[in-house]
Amino acid sequence: MPKKILKGVVVCASAKKTISVLVEREIMHPIYHKKERRSKKYAVHDEHDSYKVGDVVKIIESIPISKTKKWVVADKKNEEAI
Repeated sequence: MPKKILKGVVVCASAKKTISVLVEREIMHPIYHKKERRSKKYAVHDEHDSYKVGDVVKIIESIPISKTKKWVVADKKNEEAI
């Protein structure tokens, strides 16, 4: 099964080796047929603490790192594996 890849914006980078990424998506409402925005925040593992608030990043699903972290930042090393 392929790993999921999402794209989002860093909204919090205050914790060690962890960033919060906000991922937004648009869906069509089933009854009114109007586009609707939905968003979700993910706790993402950032090994080198290299990302700041406002950066656009790609994240990849991985094995659980902690209770809430199940995603890692797709840096150059991880993008080659995709």
